[in-house]
Amino acid sequence: MGIGSIAVFLLFFAWPSQASEAEPALEDLFSAVNGSVVLVRTRERALVGNNNVGVVPFTDQGSGVLISEDGDVLTAAHLVQVADTVQVEFGDGTKVLAKIVSSEPAADLAMLRLERVPEGAVIAKMGNSDAVRVGQRIFVIGAPYGLSHTLTVGRISARRLPGTLGGPLALAEFFQADVAINRGNSGGPMFDMNGEVVGIVSHILSQSGAFEGVGFSVTSNSIRQLLLTPRTPWSGISVFGLDEKLAGIFNLPQDSGVLVQRVAAGSPGARLGLQPSYLPAKIGEHDILLGGDIILEVDGFQVGKFESYIALRDHLAEIEVGQTVAVKVFRQGRVIELTTTIEE
Repeated sequence: MGIGSIAVFLLFFAWPSQASEAEPALEDLFSAVNGSVVLVRTRERALVGNNNVGVVPFTDQGSGVLISEDGDVLTAAHLVQVADTVQVEFGDGTKVLAKIVSSEPAADLAMLRLERVPEGAVIAKMGNSDAVRVGQRIFVIGAPYGLSHTLTVGRISARRLPGTLGGPLALAEFFQADVAINRGNSGGPMFDMNGEVVGIVSHILSQSGAFEGVGFSVTSNSIRQLLLTPRTPWSGISVFGLDEKLAGIFNLPQDSGVLVQRVAAGSPGARLGLQPSYLPAKIGEHDILLGGDIILEVDGFQVGKFESYIALRDHLAEIEVGQTVAVKVFRQGRVIELTTTIEE
C-alpha cells in the first residue's frame, strides 16, 4: 500500500465522521417540535379612569409549550397572573380553554392545564439547562406581535444566576441570548439543537421598547425546581411590595407588606375577598394603583420581605386541597383577617 493510499485509509477510518456530529437540520427540528407550541390568549380587566367604574375587559396574548400528556402548558407568569380566562390555540387552529394551576411571579413562570389535549398534539421534552454552554446555538418558537409559530435563531450570550439581574425576578436562573424576541414571544419555549426545551422566554432589556439583542429566558432546571417539584399555587393577584419606608408612609403596623393591585375573577385571591386597587399613582419610577388591600401576613408568615417570601412559598406548596388559609390585611386603617379553603 502506497503512502497516498495509507493517507486516504487513515482519513476515512481514523477521523470521526462529520455527518455523525452534525446538528440536525433546523427545518427538521422546527417541524418536529412546532406542534408543541401554542398561542396563549388571555382576557382580563384594566383600569380606565380613577375608579372601579372604569375597569374594562381587554385581551392579551403570548406563547406557551405543551410538556405533558395531561395537558400541562408552560408559559410566563406576567402573561396569565391576573387573567380572568385563558385560551390556547394550536398550530392547526384548534382552540382549547385552560386554567392556571401554578404560578411563580418571582421567576415569571406559570403552568396551565388544558381542558383537553387535541389529537396529534406534540409533547415537548424538557432538556437539561446545566448542559447548555455559552455560545451554543438555540432557537425560539413563539408569536411576536401575534404572528404565531414564528422561528428565530440565535446563541446563548451568558448565564445569569438567581438574584444577579436585579428587580423582582430574583428566584430564577436565566439564559441571556441574542435570539430575536418581541412582544408575544413571552412564555414561549427556547429549544436546544436536540429539540429539547431549555428555557421559557421571559423579557428583554431595551431602550427603544423593541428587541435590541438582549433577551432573557428562565432555564429549564429552574423551571423544574421552582414550578414543577413542588408546584407553587396560583394566587390570581398582582402586588406591589412595600419596604420599611413605604410601610411607614402607609401607616402599617409592621415594617413591610404588599399592596394588592389586581385580582383575577374566580381566582383564590377573589374567593378570599381581596380588594384590588383603583387609584393611579406614581412612586419613584413605578406606576401603581392605590386604594386596595395591603397584605400583612399569610398563615402567620409576614409578607413583603424576600426571606419570608421563600418560607411562605415553601409553606404554600405543602398545603393540600380542603385546608384553610388565613390572610391578614390592612384595609381602610384596620387590620382584618380573611380566610378561604383551598380548592382543587
